[in-house]
This record gives sequence, structure tokens and C-alpha cells, in this order.
Amino acid sequence: MSAIKVPLARPSITQAEIDAVAEVLKSGWLAHGEYNHKFEEAFAKLIGVPHAITMNSCTSALEIALKVAGVKGDVIVPSFTWVATANVVVNVGARPVFCEVDEDTRNVTAQTLSAALTPNTEAVIIVHYGGQACQMDDILTFCEEHGLLLIEDSAETLGATWRGRQTGSFGIGCFSFFPTKNITTGEGGMLTCQDDEFARKARALIAHGISSTTLAREKAERPWLRAAEMAGHNYRMPNPLAALGYHQLQRLDEMNARRIRLAARYDEMLGDLPVETPVVADGATHVYQMYTILTDPDIRDELLRYMRSENIGASAHFDPPVHLQPFYAGLGWNEGDLPITERLSRRIITLPMYPDMTHQEQDRVVEVLRAGLERLL
Repeated sequence: MSAIKVPLARPSITQAEIDAVAEVLKSGWLAHGEYNHKFEEAFAKLIGVPHAITMNSCTSALEIALKVAGVKGDVIVPSFTWVATANVVVNVGARPVFCEVDEDTRNVTAQTLSAALTPNTEAVIIVHYGGQACQMDDILTFCEEHGLLLIEDSAETLGATWRGRQTGSFGIGCFSFFPTKNITTGEGGMLTCQDDEFARKARALIAHGISSTTLAREKAERPWLRAAEMAGHNYRMPNPLAALGYHQLQRLDEMNARRIRLAARYDEMLGDLPVETPVVADGATHVYQMYTILTDPDIRDELLRYMRSENIGASAHFDPPVHLQPFYAGLGWNEGDLPITERLSRRIITLPMYPDMTHQEQDRVVEVLRAGLERLL
């Protein structure tokens, strides 16, 4: 049993996905195509919004959300997140203002957002951390009271709900399909929204500023005409990746159910260990894109080193927090500015989690974690 190597994450790919991608490759239509439309329609139906737009990454979706809205002032973001959430704010010429998170759920709340509000705040980017939806009622009220654009970074939380409503349906939703996520396209993302004009501008911005797609132009009277209405980007998702995403989406409920069962098993097996297991807020669902625990900060790094030496792909999401990374520290953020976030970053451990994880693999993770804690405490 000691020879088992357990990765942090592993995508679940079936023959149906392989066949779909092979079919597209054989068709010769490798750019944005029919599968993009199928994927977008199915995704929009799942989230419960009129518009879903395939993109090359969640980072691009976040950037496009800010650009379409013309945001140039302050944007509140959590520091306990992947750096892309803040990078997009800087890259559109706005200013990130970091806020705290709730220590139990690792999510922002209306209270943590309110503490970071400035006279120049134009938008907030909330992050649904690790698979659990934020407590959205109070957040919606906060944004409405202050006239703020709400962007949901739901990179880690596809399929989770707040009081029965899908993440990505409250504001502008941004999703990731990186291989560690709840579904994958390899690299890729999706933007969801309610507003027709917002969606039209977003589609043009990701396609060089041209509002018509290549596929649509091929069916037009003069398919060679390509006129830009704005200075755009090429942030589109290619057809083969959309085919993979479409078929992955058909299995989302099944894969999330497996994650939830594995998380419940972790909860049970870790009950007698000196670690804190995930807390799920009343009204929220958790789809466990990550399963994170908290441990003694004095041993966290050594515990991770030990687990990795035993071929367990444990990690820390996220350390260091964004506000203490070199670029943002250079903008004037200092240690001690966000004590809850900094404490979480020193205590967090991400354990392996993926839909096809076996009980034998999970048993090995817990065995090594237990041995490491016994060595270090």
C-alpha cells in the first residue's frame, strides 16, 4: 500500500469525451464552431441565465467582465484566491482593494466586503472558494445599496448553489475548466450574464472586436467581410475543447456527487485528528473542487513536505495570499493588513480530491497525514 502515488487532482475523461474530440478533429473545423454553441446553450440552461460565452480561460472571462462594464476605479477582491483574480483588475487599469474572508468557509461575506469599501469602489469580485457558494443574499443587498457591479469568480464552484440558485447566476459569472476543476476542457473558461447587450459586447471583445463569428459568417451572403467595432482580443475557445467541455458537462452531477461522497468520507476519517475539516454554511452547497483542512501553522510546511515525500500530492491553496506577493506588496500592502487571510494561508492544506479517486487512494492519504501529524506534534 505504501507504493501508492496519489496526485492532488486528476481529470475524469471517458471514451465519450475522447470520441467527441476525435470527431471534431476529423471534421477539420478546429476553430470556434458548432460545439461552442452546444456547450454554451447547455451551460446557460444549467446556470439559469440567458447567456453563456465560451472563452480560453476564466482569467479572460474576468477581464472581459470588467472591460465590458468599463470599470476603472476600485475593485474589491479577496486576497485569499489565485492571483489571476487580482491581476485582471490591474490589467484593465483599475485598482484592486483586498478584503478579508470568513475563516470557516474561506469565502467573502457582505461584512468583509463592506470593510474594504472606498469612495471609488465600482465593482466587487467575489470568489466562491474551493467548491462552496458564498452567502449571496447579503452580498446582493450590499452591491445593490452601493451601486456596485457584481462579478462571481466561480472557477472552483461549478454546480454549487446558494439557496437553490447556481453560482454564476447572481452577477457576471466566470468559470474555469482547468484540469483540476469540476469539469475540464484542458484550458478554458465561460462567462455567464443576464443582459443581452453585455453579452453582445463580450462576444465581440473576445473575437478581435468583430461581432459575428467565423461560423456565422460562413453562412452569410458575403462571408469574407470582417469588420471590427472595437479593439478586441482573441480569447475564444476552439471547437475541440468545446466538444470536450460539452460532454464533460453531461457528467457534472455524477462527478460532483462523487466528490461530495469522498468529502464525507474524509470528514469521517479525519474526525479524531488535530485538524479542522471544511464547514458548510447553512443555505450553501459544496461541490468540493478542493478538500481543504486547517492545521497548526508551526508544522504546516513540514507536514506538506512529509506528505509529498510519501508521494501524496498535497498542497496549499493559497499561500502566499495575493496581497503579500511581490507585485502587490510593492503597491503598498503589508503583512498584518489581513490577519484572517494570513492565518489561513499559514494553516491551509489541500488534500487530493478528484471524482475517480479510489477508497484505497483516499485511505493512503489519511494514513500519511496521520503519520505526519504523529511525527510533528
